[in-house]
Amino acid sequence: MMGWAGIKNSDLLRLAEREFDVFITVDRNLSFQQNLPKFKIAVLVLHAPTNRIVDLKPIVPGILAALSNVKVGQVVSIGP
Repeated sequence: MMGWAGIKNSDLLRLAEREFDVFITVDRNLSFQQNLPKFKIAVLVLHAPTNRIVDLKPIVPGILAALSNVKVGQVVSIGP
């Protein structure tokens, strides 16, 4: 655990870009709320009925495929 609970989106993205290459989220509004290309991190936005594992499991192959191709500054939507 990173201990980042409660950190606002822009601060969270700044922290994440220092530690990771890709930020994975279920927040579909993130790309409307933040100027994502300004961050040095790729973003995967997961589209599933809920964020429960049973709903996310079917899109895991799409996540894995995207992880091998996504570039810094890109925002990729994954899901049905």
